[in-house]
Amino acid sequence: MTTTPLRAIRAGLLVPLALLLAGAAPAAHATPGHGRPGTWLRLAVTRGDARSGDTRGVLLRCDPPRGHAHAAGACRQLAAAGGDIGRVPRRSGAMCPMLYAPVTASAYGVWEGRRVDYRHAFSNSCVMRAETGAVFDLPV
Repeated sequence: MTTTPLRAIRAGLLVPLALLLAGAAPAAHATPGHGRPGTWLRLAVTRGDARSGDTRGVLLRCDPPRGHAHAAGACRQLAAAGGDIGRVPRRSGAMCPMLYAPVTASAYGVWEGRRVDYRHAFSNSCVMRAETGAVFDLPV
């Protein structure tokens, strides 16, 4: 028994698969509703630690603001910070309890044509909201 027919069959299957994947590649990079660079962020908040968590997320779009309960405020704060979540001004007068209930905030997307990739762990959701303004003020 020879392995040539088996190799030929495998090669015959791989070529169409490669062509199919190559044709799908541009679609995988496109964002629904976005034909050009723009301003959108996929925001998520995960409660708990890395082993067990509850994740909530939204797609924030800022031209016009939508997709987030506080989209206008979040977009305004991000615009003032140049799209850098780490530079969003801390909420003045925020007083948070010293409770350890960890949350991780993450964001990825595009801000005015530039890639955004943000991830930060906070001791609790009050501290997260105090430090990130309306950006991660997501419904529970």
